Amino acid sequence: MSEKGSPSEIVHRDYNCHPPAFAPGYKTSILRSPRNALISLQSSLSEITGPQFCQHDLGPLDNDLIMNYAKDGLPVGERIIVHGYVRDGFGRPMKNTLVEVWQANAGGRYRHKKDQYLAPVDPNFGGCGRVLTDENGYYFFRTIKPGPYPWRNQASDWRPSHIHFSLSGDAFAQRLITQMYFEGDPLIRQCPIVKTINNDDAVRTLIAGLDIHAAVPLDCLAYRFDLVLRGQCATLFENRTQGAA
Repeated sequence: MSEKGSPSEIVHRDYNCHPPAFAPGYKTSILRSPRNALISLQSSLSEITGPQFCQHDLGPLDNDLIMNYAKDGLPVGERIIVHGYVRDGFGRPMKNTLVEVWQANAGGRYRHKKDQYLAPVDPNFGGCGRVLTDENGYYFFRTIKPGPYPWRNQASDWRPSHIHFSLSGDAFAQRLITQMYFEGDPLIRQCPIVKTINNDDAVRTLIAGLDIHAAVPLDCLAYRFDLVLRGQCATLFENRTQGAA
């Protein structure tokens, strides 16, 4: 924010550390990637303000994927906790950030009509949830560890176990959609999507580490996954923002 409290520009995303839009090894990127150079525009007011959320917008089981779809029993699979902190590009905690997650079940199948993988649908697992970060940018949710699954990229390609994340931030322009992988999974390095990232440090930011100190004895293990969103630049010092000449 500026000194007068008016919204400021969002710091330009550094595309050098992101995977390219066009990656032939990841087949669907061929059709989805832009054919022309991107155009840099000044952020609109709707992009640098909102959305705003509060705890009243969420249900009591929204962050408990083990229970929020259970009907006549508990879902099958390894019970885990995922937790961590959300910060902006300057290390400041992002409070009241909406963290939405979705995933496959323990067998690697999504509850989606177009998912035809032979693994069974778990009648007690919906595979989606959401949580708000607290004053310190902290979030956590319970879930079942998702299983890997084959996909029609190449004949023998498999996706590693992963959870999809969508974060809102303080502004629509900060929205982040990403995936979280699990420490020690040998499929990570073989995944064509992960291979589009040519920076090992960037890949490591997508891998949640086992956090035995946050585990619940005789119940579930825990994984730590911290996220960083773009920050607002209060004082522009030799830094070009979106749309700057």
